[in-house]
Amino acid sequence: MSEKLVQSLKKAFIDHRVTGSHYDPKLIINDVKKKEYMLTVLHDELNTCDHFFFSVAFLTQDGLASLKAQFADLHRRGVKGRILTSVYLAFNQPDVFKDLLTIPNIEVRLSKKEGFHSKGYLFKQKEYQSFIVGSSNLTMSALKVNYEWNVRLTTRDHGQMIQDINEHMEKEWHEADLLTPKWIEDYRASYKPLVQWVEDPVKVDPADVYITPNVMQKDALRNLAGLRSRGETKGIVVSATGTGKTYLSAFDVGQAEPDRVLFVVHREQILNKAKEDYRRILGGKKDDYGILSGSKKESNAKYVFATVQTMSKAHILDQFKQDHFDYILIDEVHKAGAKSYRQIIDYFEPKFLLGMTATPERTDGFNIFELFDYNIAYEIRLQEALEEDMLCPFHYFGVTEFEKNGELLTDSANINQLVERERVDYLIEKIKYYGCSKNDPKGLIFCSRKDEAEQLSHLFNQKGYPSSYLSGEDSLDKREEEVNRLENGKINYIFTVDIFNEGIDIPKINQIVMLRNTQSNIIFIQQLGRGLRKDTSKDYVTVIDFIGNYKNNYMIPMALSGDTSRNKNGLRKDTYDTHFISGISSINFESIAKKQIFQSINQIKLDSMKELRKEFDLLYNRIGRVPYLKDFQINQTIDPYILATKKKSYYDFLVYMKQNKKLLTESEQRYLQIASREFLAGMRKHELIFLKTLIEDNTSISNIESLTKLFKDNGLISNEKTIRSVIKTLTLTFYTASTAKTYDNHSFIDYTDNGIQLSNLFNEALRNDYFKQLLMDILETGLLKSEAFRTDSPLSRYQKYKRKDVLRLLNWKEQMVDQNIGGYTAKDGEFVIFITLEKGEEFSGALMAYEDELMDSSTLKWFTKSPRTLNSPEVKKLQDPGNWTYRVFAKKSDDEGTDFYYLGECTPVQDSIEGLNKPIQDGTKKSVVEMLLKFDEPIENSLFQYLTVLE
Repeated sequence: MSEKLVQSLKKAFIDHRVTGSHYDPKLIINDVKKKEYMLTVLHDELNTCDHFFFSVAFLTQDGLASLKAQFADLHRRGVKGRILTSVYLAFNQPDVFKDLLTIPNIEVRLSKKEGFHSKGYLFKQKEYQSFIVGSSNLTMSALKVNYEWNVRLTTRDHGQMIQDINEHMEKEWHEADLLTPKWIEDYRASYKPLVQWVEDPVKVDPADVYITPNVMQKDALRNLAGLRSRGETKGIVVSATGTGKTYLSAFDVGQAEPDRVLFVVHREQILNKAKEDYRRILGGKKDDYGILSGSKKESNAKYVFATVQTMSKAHILDQFKQDHFDYILIDEVHKAGAKSYRQIIDYFEPKFLLGMTATPERTDGFNIFELFDYNIAYEIRLQEALEEDMLCPFHYFGVTEFEKNGELLTDSANINQLVERERVDYLIEKIKYYGCSKNDPKGLIFCSRKDEAEQLSHLFNQKGYPSSYLSGEDSLDKREEEVNRLENGKINYIFTVDIFNEGIDIPKINQIVMLRNTQSNIIFIQQLGRGLRKDTSKDYVTVIDFIGNYKNNYMIPMALSGDTSRNKNGLRKDTYDTHFISGISSINFESIAKKQIFQSINQIKLDSMKELRKEFDLLYNRIGRVPYLKDFQINQTIDPYILATKKKSYYDFLVYMKQNKKLLTESEQRYLQIASREFLAGMRKHELIFLKTLIEDNTSISNIESLTKLFKDNGLISNEKTIRSVIKTLTLTFYTASTAKTYDNHSFIDYTDNGIQLSNLFNEALRNDYFKQLLMDILETGLLKSEAFRTDSPLSRYQKYKRKDVLRLLNWKEQMVDQNIGGYTAKDGEFVIFITLEKGEEFSGALMAYEDELMDSSTLKWFTKSPRTLNSPEVKKLQDPGNWTYRVFAKKSDDEGTDFYYLGECTPVQDSIEGLNKPIQDGTKKSVVEMLLKFDEPIENSLFQYLTVLE
């Protein structure tokens, strides 16, 4: 380790070209574009430490919350920590001190030093210590948003600097006061924040307050005005819950200036709030605004706010002429497939019809987009809304469900298991631990069954947590009564099932608890959205999701990230690297809960024809025509590669869906199959650009010189080996064995002494316009996907590749059968290594148990095939690093299929190369060579953690 540390110091302070390691000094700056944050580094350090010590002047509840899942995992491992803080400038609020006392494995003390303003984080790792010093306090803004400078350094235990730090921190620790409940009580009684927020003593009528559109609303208003200027009479706005859809509609009414307006909602309790919001925006007389519901019949107003239940009645509709309203708005318009909505929409003939929803995707077959002539005026989803600071930040915690006798709850749990007292105690313990903003819970708890919700509410009341229970059987009056009790602090929780997924506005909600298996990512976001409306009573929302052994756990990362690509690799990444979430929100999984999600991803079949048909239909409904591969890529729905390779090509999929324009010949289908398998993934741009250029002008490239220029003009590698590889790919001479047989001599180009030209067979296929359309769709989609890959290097670190892809991209002359490659192969200066880290107890793929292991983010312990000795030819290549480039590709287990993460280039550590005799299955021994491989650059920590943490 000492040698690596010395090398890291050389790299940091002497020569940046020196190979680095995990121990490199690091400058940490919050970078939103790169999704790199101080918070990420703290998570990484906590995940591997044996002890930690924070010395921070300022803490906030949200900053502490963002680390609580890591603290819980450390507690499970028996790891403890210390936090030294203060009351300097009265910044730290009493609530954060109360939160600190709920963390059982952390001891907290308060410095008495005047002007205590430190920001230091110390971690004791297994073989070294690391510390971070800089400008970041333990606040969410400092950890994720603010422009901060911090430096991470590593040291051996006997280094002078760490000795000085430890000695100083111990001295400060022993001179500080212990945090106790009595201390917090006294502090709260005398607490006066330095900054006093004084309410304006002048009472202002809300109707007189001038409100201006936010960024999202301004864009939407321009688009809506543009729709009407083009003569369109309908439009739909897709906007996340809490982003101000009602205000937006009022602003648009203001710019459209209709004589009469109808606003339709599906719940009566929303009417008054909508009416108030409109009056604040539009002003006017009180009599201009009327309610049309079961209890009020104010139908003569200029602005009528009606429930769908009342408005859809025949005798109510008959009171109005069909053109009575110039402008009609339908809230929660995804419900418009219901008969009551259709009666209203079909009856009236407004000059403009606006629909608003947060979740337009439906699974009931009804096409919302068609209803509005596919005019999507504006769309803003959860991630974008968080980026624009439209929503209340949230901290999501994927928490381990109750476990009994080593077993987690499953989908089939009975009511006795769900409500047994041990589980209730466990739920309360976790809910209390993760807490909420300002420690005054106003929470919704979503259950899977009515009897569970009812009994849990009763048991929570017994435990001193005032709660109530609501279901679809309760009246609107009953629901409103319980919501008022919750907001007024008379109860802490409402347990519910089947209601409150949408259409309810409870701004003071500061805690969402999910006690149910995720059945739909749409419902998941709807339930999450119940707490995302901003309110002065809270700084953030806590979302606590109890994750059991459920088959649908894969939907959780799908819902949180918005990634519906059905790409398992993407879902895995969104589980182990959760820093995709914007703003000062965070996503955290306890380690066991994370394990349950990985298991679900491995077991689920995401590319079943049933699932693919569902995604196809959703996009078809959205754009109003047959979607092609490029449409799926642009709309960021299912990964087009999955659609195109589920069968021979996307054409075959369209045939299955009965959506193909015409039939293709067998030869045309073969070309689409090859292009889909080899080019669509976008791993190398060369073939895509080459083919697209030739098709658009088949005389534009006639020789190697013009091809080289094409690649150079597009910023691509254009050396001789790469050009030769591209030509061998398009002539199909790279492919061998069964692949060559499948491709059946369907070359795209001919390369002869006469130069480069399209092959006769391919030229013949291009005469079919439908074939050409489908082929160009593959090429254009591949170019879009290629943006994820580097153009200055044949391979991109952390992308996934099949063995065949690696050989092609490294310009090998021909393909090798995967079985012949096995764990590694070498040729023409390239030595490529493929490892599977978790082989499983049932693994029988080799006679010998190969124990390849990532020792740390810079070191791989690796074994050759057997029988091999120090004199074997490939071992000699490993002892000759001057003439070979060594590359490592890894996958966690065979559950990940045949794709491997590219971990980067490495170098064999020469003095670690050792010949061994290891036992094989029949009890005899065979020779094998073991060695350490050092990566030129450390593996990024989130991927390293994913690959190395056992499931």
